[in-house]
Amino acid sequence: MARLAVPAGEGGDAVQIWSLRPEMGAALNRFVDAAYNRSVLPVRVREAARMRIAQLNDCAVCRTFRADSVRALGVDEDFYAEVGPDGGGDGLSDQERLAIEFAERFAVDHLSIDDAFVERLRGTFTDPEILDLTICMAAFLGIGRTLRTLGITETTVTDVVAG
Repeated sequence: MARLAVPAGEGGDAVQIWSLRPEMGAALNRFVDAAYNRSVLPVRVREAARMRIAQLNDCAVCRTFRADSVRALGVDEDFYAEVGPDGGGDGLSDQERLAIEFAERFAVDHLSIDDAFVERLRGTFTDPEILDLTICMAAFLGIGRTLRTLGITETTVTDVVAG
């Protein structure tokens, strides 16, 4: 149950919470739009990092959210089952596994992201892709923790529409 008085409306609490601070909500929506609709990363790489952060944040909205646009690109439940400590990762590419490791470090121990780890990233990703992934993870981590902290547990949203 939401810990704040969230107005009823389309999209449920996960959408309507931002109406309490419309200016900030609009900025947040642009941030989410950038992560979903402006990223240069392969969708599976971005989704692997998003899902791992969702698991670490224990964000119910984030763990259960499946964007229609992502599903349309072939990302299915088998993929999501591969992400995380119990998934095995056999169906994941090396780049996806590295994105998951980056997400874990980013969410749990960002100081462990040292020069050696960045060089590992640079062996698989370009510098613009590393920045892109880092920005996406910042969105996923911050929004997920916000939703979890405020007790927001569900949404009826099925996609992130370009703004």
